[in-house]
Order: sequence, then C-alpha cells, then structure tokens
Amino acid sequence: MLKEYFMKDQILAIDLGTQSARALIFNPQGDLLYKSQVHIEPYFSDKPGWAEQHVTVFWEAVCEACQKLWMMDGINKDALAGVTLTTQRGTVINLDAQGNPLRPAISWLDQRRVDDLKPIGGMWGLLFKLLRIQGTVEYARQEAECNWLNRHQPDIMRKTHKYLLLSGYLTYRLTGQFVDSVGAQVGYVPFEYKNLDWYPPGHWKWQLFPPLTQDMMPDLVHPGTPLGEITPQAAAETGIPAGLKLIAAAGDKACEILGSGCIQSYQGALSYGTTATINTTHPRYLEVIPLVPAYPAALPQHYSFEIQIYRGYWMVSWFKKEFGHHEVRVAAERGIAPEALFDELVNQVPPGSNGLVLQPYWTPGVRVPGPEARGAIIGFSDVHTRAHIYRAILEGVAYALREATERSNKRTGIPITELRVSGGGSQSDAAMQLTADIFNLPASRPHTFETSGLGAAIDAAVGLGLHADFESAVAAMVRIKDTFQPNPQTHAIYEGLYQHVYKRMYKQLKGLYQAMHGMGV
Repeated sequence: MLKEYFMKDQILAIDLGTQSARALIFNPQGDLLYKSQVHIEPYFSDKPGWAEQHVTVFWEAVCEACQKLWMMDGINKDALAGVTLTTQRGTVINLDAQGNPLRPAISWLDQRRVDDLKPIGGMWGLLFKLLRIQGTVEYARQEAECNWLNRHQPDIMRKTHKYLLLSGYLTYRLTGQFVDSVGAQVGYVPFEYKNLDWYPPGHWKWQLFPPLTQDMMPDLVHPGTPLGEITPQAAAETGIPAGLKLIAAAGDKACEILGSGCIQSYQGALSYGTTATINTTHPRYLEVIPLVPAYPAALPQHYSFEIQIYRGYWMVSWFKKEFGHHEVRVAAERGIAPEALFDELVNQVPPGSNGLVLQPYWTPGVRVPGPEARGAIIGFSDVHTRAHIYRAILEGVAYALREATERSNKRTGIPITELRVSGGGSQSDAAMQLTADIFNLPASRPHTFETSGLGAAIDAAVGLGLHADFESAVAAMVRIKDTFQPNPQTHAIYEGLYQHVYKRMYKQLKGLYQAMHGMGV
C-alpha cells in the first residue's frame, strides 16, 4: 500500500482557455509528461459586439481533451494523485434548477452593455458624486452581463438558479457541487476582492448587480483546497478516474503567474496572450489603479496587482489575418505555424521601427486609458513596410506594459527588478529581446510554455501534500529556460522613443478620441 501511495504523484491539470482545452499531466518536478489539446471556436456572434458560445462546447472540449490523453502510449491513470482546473476568466453561465444551461455562455470578449440604466440614487448616489467615482460605478453596472440579461432577457434571469463563471460550471460538471475557487472570481460579480469572499447581504455592492442574490452564487474555497471528487458520470464522460480529488486552482492569468514562479513582489509576470498583462504578487490588498480591484492570486491569501492591455497579443492574430498571407502560405508549405516566420519580419526592421510608434488601445479600459481610447500608429514615412507595422505592434505592447510597470512601482513602492514572460508571445525570441531592451531588465521564460497549467498543478501539488508548501513547490516545479539580457545601445533608442513620443501620445490624441467617441464612430 505504501508503494502504491508514492506512485500516485502525477497531477492532471485541465486548462480551458479562450481558444482551446488542454489536458496536461505534470509530475512533482514540474515536468510536462503528457499533453492533449482540442481547439475550440472562441465565440459566435449573432450581433455586432456580441461574443457567446454554447455551453456544451466547453464541456465537450474538456471531455475530448481528456479522452485523447488516455490514448497516449505509457500513460497510467493509476499514477494520478488528483485533478485541478484553470479557465479563462469572466465568462458567465446561467443554470436552471436542474443544472442545465438556460442560454449560451457570454464570453469575456463580449462587448454588449446597458446604456440606459437608472443611476443609483439616495445616499450612495450622492456619495459617489462627492467621491467623483460615479462614472466608474456606472461603467461597472453597464458592463455587467447580469444587468444586460435582466433588461433584455428577464425570463432567463428569473429562471436562473445558479449564476456561474466558467470555472464554476466545469467544477459542477466534474464534481456535482456548486463550488468554485476564490482564485477564479474575476468578473462582474459581487465578489469582495479585499476579503476574498462574496459581499455580505445588504452591502451596497449588490446594488450594482440587482438580478443576483447570494444563493445564486457558488460556495467558495481557497486555491489548494479540495472542491470535491470526480463523479461517476464525469468519469464516464472524461475518462478521469471516479473519486479523484479536484483541487482548487485559480483563473488562467493567476495560474500563469504562479507557474512562472513569480511569488515575490519584485518579480513582474508579463503575459503575452490575447490580453497582455503585467502582474505582481503581494500579501496585502492595494488598488494599483484606484477603484480597479487587485485580483485574487493563485497563491492563497495573496493578491495579483494586474494592469491589462486589452487585446494585446490579439493584434498578432489581427496582423496575421490582415497582412500575413505570405507567411501563412509559406508556413503551410513547410508544415509549421505562421508565427514561426514572423520573427523574420521583426529582424528585417531596426529597433524603433524607423520611428513608427504604436499605442495598443484597440479596446479601451475602465480608467487607464479612459473609455474613449483608440489605438494609434504614428510616424509613417515612405520607408515603412508591413514588417515595420509588425515590429511596431510588439514594441507598442511592450511600451504599454512598461508604462503600467512604472505605475505599479510608484503605487506599491516595490520596484520590479526581473521579468518572467508567458503566453504565446513568449515563444518569440524577437519579442523577448525587445521586451528586455524596452524595460532595461532581464526577461526570462520558464521551462514550459504551459505556465497556466503548471500554476494549477502547483496548487494541486500543495493541496495533495506532494509538496509541503508553496515556496518549496515553486522551487521544485519552476525552472528558467532562457533569459534575454538588455542591450544598452538598443535600450537607448527605445528610451528616447518611449519618453519623448510614446508617453505623450495619449495626452495629445485624447481630445480626438473624445470627439470620435461623442460622434459614436
């Protein structure tokens, strides 16, 4: 029996992102032993700005990814110590009293909003005006999916028994329990980020989301804590052994941070994904941007100080679709991914893109930038080509994240002195080098690309007792693969463009953005 116990040291991490479901098996040393992946359509859109997906698509992708895993040579289900789960954030699902979806899930990419809500009145409304936060409060109300559903599909909200994020839904399908991780609660829900729990009944924050009640929300547990056990029905559909413990992890960004090994406040975790982010992990709550909460970390009782560049590395996909036809064709002939050829484009262009500077606000923010923001590219001349545009995209995202880093440093008083980079963009040597050069800091990438899955596995390893604590788990399971050192001469070029051009762009263009916003174009 003792020998059998020690053999059960592998962890199944399910990672459901925006574009695929992945089933990953890690050992206690952080090695990725097996991987299967099932691609999904991120969303369908019945109207401009809508982004929805049939709920069955997510569950079927998880089942298929797991079933593909068991077909691989050498895999042994008996070696599994437990299961964990991480997902995309902010995607919401309405379930009826029988646990069935009432409508398609509303994706985090959805842009619908309710513009004609009656303002909050009374004492709270007056206080918001005095504090000059009425705009932020109204923005949250307008963006909340539950408020749109209450206005346009009230029958759905009346029938809703549970209102879950995607992580909570998959947990329900795996365990039969309405429970979710504290670390997954990122979205327009009445979650108290500072105290890491739902707001108590009667708190004014429930007024922001009036269709929701506390009994509609799942129970919450902290990362590293059991969520339940795999049910016989889930076992039949996924092939995961029934009775295995499902251990709570966190949202995919939080797990990326943990999987990158960034548990010290001076370590900056860059994510070059669909949304590009800079994160630091802290034991105390602080809002780097006032009124924009610090999110729960995958490290229990810690917070992720996150600043987002919406649709950051989505622009790489945009470039491929609009301008990368040659690389797509050549890549298909060679049997490789088109992105593998894009570094050749970057290397055709000198640092600074011959003065072409991009500000990556293709999608505005809540407060920084403001809701009027647009993307901009300035500095065109007759020397510029599509290669310049591509390099300017990578540089622009790095400029924006450096600006966010400076804001974080000032707010926390703890300078970021090293960078760990995850996400699709981290696989580009050119992107890694220009990041080091723009930040003037060493930029490293971990030993595995699957950092969100690894972060979830770290949560599970501690929760299952495979490691005594998170410090020893990170030390054992995270390693650095490559480190890119900044080039002083290249940094000098970027420093001039950053200080004298990039940092001035938004202020100079804000009035034009506001005019376009006012015209509704």
